[in-house]
Amino acid sequence: MAQPKQGLLQETTKTGRFKLLLDTYAWIEFFNGTEKGTKVKQLLKEKACFTSAICLAELSEWIERNNIDRNSKMNAVKKLSSIIGLDQQTLELAGILKIKKRKTAKGFGMIGAIILATAKQYRLKIVTGDQHFKEENAILL
Repeated sequence: MAQPKQGLLQETTKTGRFKLLLDTYAWIEFFNGTEKGTKVKQLLKEKACFTSAICLAELSEWIERNNIDRNSKMNAVKKLSSIIGLDQQTLELAGILKIKKRKTAKGFGMIGAIILATAKQYRLKIVTGDQHFKEENAILL
């Protein structure tokens, strides 16, 4: 397994707070104000939260498809969580994880693999409703 990214790891372990990686599913539930979104809202208040940059692309697609105010939603994501960029190490790990996960999780895609790789790289628990992550370090909504 890849070594965790030290800067982010040190920043969040100093506070003693549990670290979470919100995926696109979690953000959409939050923005829709659903019961699951209420759980996400509580986690955002209580925990150190992060979002993979790949989720910004998925959120952008959701915003465009639903004709929603882009600036308010994207600004909320950036205000309420720290965005984790993509780097070569994470992307290489994502390719490996996709192949491994596909053996047991049919339909597991590259975006999911990038989110999983990010979570593993930074030692984050994924907040999601995606059943592909049920056997991972995740909080299933």
